[in-house]
Amino acid sequence: MAFTLAGIRLPTVRTSRLSARSGFQAEQGRRAADLAFLSRKPIKVPFLGSSSDADPAYTTVSATGKVLVPGTESDDVPSSTLPTSNTEAASSNLQSFEDKVEPDAGQTSTASELTGAESTSEGDKGTNSSQAKERVEDVEEKPRCVPSPGSGRRIYEIDPLLKGHRSHLDYRYNQYKKMREMIDQYEGSLDAFSRGYEKFGFKRSASGVTYQEWAPGAKWATLIGDFNNWNPNTNVMTQNEYGVWEVFLPNHADGSPPIPHGSRVKIRMDTPSGIKDSIPAWIKYSVQAPGEIPYNGIYYDPPEEEKYVFQHPQPKAPKSLRIYESHVGMSSPEPKINTYASFRDDVLPRIKRLGYNAVQIMAIQEHSYYASFGYHVTNFFAPSSRFGTPDELKSLIDRAHELGLLVLMDIVHSHASNNVLDGLNQFDGTDSHYFHPGPRGHHWMWDSRLFNYGSWEVLRFLLSNARWWLEEYKFDGFRFDGVTSMMYIHHGLAVGFTGNYNEYFGYATDVDAVVYLMLVNEMIHGLYPEAVTIGEDVSGMPTFCIPIRDGGIGFDYRLHMAIPDKWIEIMKLNDEDWKMGEIVSTLTNRRWLEKCVAYAESHDQALVGDKTIAFWLMDKDMYDFMALDRPSTPRIDRGIALHKMIRLVTMGLGGEGYLNFMGNEFGHPEWIDFPRGVQHLPNGKVIPGNNNSYDKCRRMFDLGDADYLRYRGMQEFDQAMQHLEDKYGFMTSDQYISRMDEGDKMIVFERGDLVFVFNFHWTNSYFDYRVGCLKPGKYKVVLDSDDKLFGGFNRIDHTAEYFSTDGSYDNRPRSFLVYAPSRTVVVYALSVD
Repeated sequence: MAFTLAGIRLPTVRTSRLSARSGFQAEQGRRAADLAFLSRKPIKVPFLGSSSDADPAYTTVSATGKVLVPGTESDDVPSSTLPTSNTEAASSNLQSFEDKVEPDAGQTSTASELTGAESTSEGDKGTNSSQAKERVEDVEEKPRCVPSPGSGRRIYEIDPLLKGHRSHLDYRYNQYKKMREMIDQYEGSLDAFSRGYEKFGFKRSASGVTYQEWAPGAKWATLIGDFNNWNPNTNVMTQNEYGVWEVFLPNHADGSPPIPHGSRVKIRMDTPSGIKDSIPAWIKYSVQAPGEIPYNGIYYDPPEEEKYVFQHPQPKAPKSLRIYESHVGMSSPEPKINTYASFRDDVLPRIKRLGYNAVQIMAIQEHSYYASFGYHVTNFFAPSSRFGTPDELKSLIDRAHELGLLVLMDIVHSHASNNVLDGLNQFDGTDSHYFHPGPRGHHWMWDSRLFNYGSWEVLRFLLSNARWWLEEYKFDGFRFDGVTSMMYIHHGLAVGFTGNYNEYFGYATDVDAVVYLMLVNEMIHGLYPEAVTIGEDVSGMPTFCIPIRDGGIGFDYRLHMAIPDKWIEIMKLNDEDWKMGEIVSTLTNRRWLEKCVAYAESHDQALVGDKTIAFWLMDKDMYDFMALDRPSTPRIDRGIALHKMIRLVTMGLGGEGYLNFMGNEFGHPEWIDFPRGVQHLPNGKVIPGNNNSYDKCRRMFDLGDADYLRYRGMQEFDQAMQHLEDKYGFMTSDQYISRMDEGDKMIVFERGDLVFVFNFHWTNSYFDYRVGCLKPGKYKVVLDSDDKLFGGFNRIDHTAEYFSTDGSYDNRPRSFLVYAPSRTVVVYALSVD
């Protein structure tokens, strides 16, 4: 039996500055896609809000629509599982680009705007009371609507350059519409199609348990486990014409379930690769027994009185998204794997106190290899058991909702673990079950399998998977991993995207994958209107964050991946070589009407072999000179000052959302190195391990909290930065860059009612420095990175008042005079006194 541990994608094996997990092999001096029409000075960028007026053309769908699956009866509708030949109409044969697409009647559309402030409610952490359940359901019950496809033509109004690629884009939208039509025809609706978890896997009924599995390559199958003493002859399964195996287990004579809660279960199959035991593909829980290598599928069906019942309603999506990216396992200061319960009790209150309004959690889907950072998923419907039980995860999410925090899941639909024993790889003994066969189905850099998004059952599996996490666990949305890899057959590897539209629309585009992304966004936004979707795309694909009815792919936000790359590039230079124009152009390099989540660094920059921003700036001095009772060094002073400026300028100009990886808010001194042993690669190369140590796989929050260390000042500044945004909402306000002075090393811009003044000069401070502004009146200091609380030198008088004077300056109608100390950012607001 073949068995491959998930991933050789180790932090120590790196082919680029980015983590191999980030998915894109950087060329030397790689450029991010040039999206900007914003390179002029001054620069004005109106608010990137929703794209058009609402479209009333919606089809209301029942929230409890019947799922049509193989073997079930339906009025005049065939079984839902289509033979491969029936999906040809939905496949991405790019030679059909010239097919005519009939235009629809006039259409307008938009995804609804994100509205509402974060809501906070008081209450206990968990309850099983029916009153709590009713309270949550009363609040959340609402009609669910899936938008009907429109013509998808508004993208040509938004971006006239797209007209040159109309054949491709019309073909893409036509394929999406065809798939929607086929889903409606064979499944009843997208709503029903995305409920595959209600039929596949284990389904409990009053009379027993039914188990269904799609495994067309298998010649024989049986369900085995603790419940039948692993006897392969007891519960032999039957197969229908579409390759779906099924077995029904009746209740015991006393009415007890045939499979006890917590039992180990597997499916044994006779396959083209031989007899193999697999964890069911739709398993809801999977655990690794102490001392064992393989995982065990667990039948998870606790009695009603033991199930966690959500008590708190989900908060509305905030207008400005401030995300705290986190990993449950490494969220403890102790060198251990942390738990859902500890994260709930210790980390969530910290996130709330820091001023973030969303927590993004990595590594939720079960992954047998811990060091894969959760990106080599083996069991897509199971929360990682190393952190606790499914009900403990639910308790974590409910507590976050009580605090008014959105909970976003880092979902991996871009690839799967190549682990044959625990995962989907060769599940039914074939190379082409869930994945493309041959080389196209293997990601050579990630050592993982690639889904065939043109397969009917793969679509059902992935769409249902996304819905499962929203429905069962009350996640508030997703950050979709590796979307660039999905959208292109070359996966973005060794490709330097320049922004030329020919790079996006052509034979290198995987239209099946793009159609899947459109379908999953349509399903999420239609059935869960408040849910947020963020796509990890470095290519700059046009229309990525445009609503689907307008012809876009439908994400709410693009992760602005070019920004951290640029900061690493800049930090390798001497201070005098930092270019203000390059900083501004990178931060504002985003498409009209497409929102971005900006970040200076994420988990990628923290992996071993790389450096966090703090370590780039301060290096080994961090080990000896961060205590306040010891002298500082010029490197420490410079690093702390620039760390604050880099983060605020990124938040101020980079997008409509902001992300920070846990611990980086206070300049975490250590990289991330997961516990690992020595690796012996097939080519004979030996990769040293770290004695399976957890020492560098934790977050030392106590450093940021200690009032005797300089980390505290950086943490206090990050907290002040989040609360400033919460008060003024500047990330979703108009922005205007009035000054980028390469000699003075100054950047001045306005966002809403705030004026940001950055002085990146290493020695020069400027008295009576004139800055332009739009609105007349008296200005006051509302944030000052040089404040002593933030580890600064206290050079700004916070009681001073600044009065605007009329007269054009830096293309602004008014201006006022300020003191701009070196390596300092000061934010001014109109005084309402």
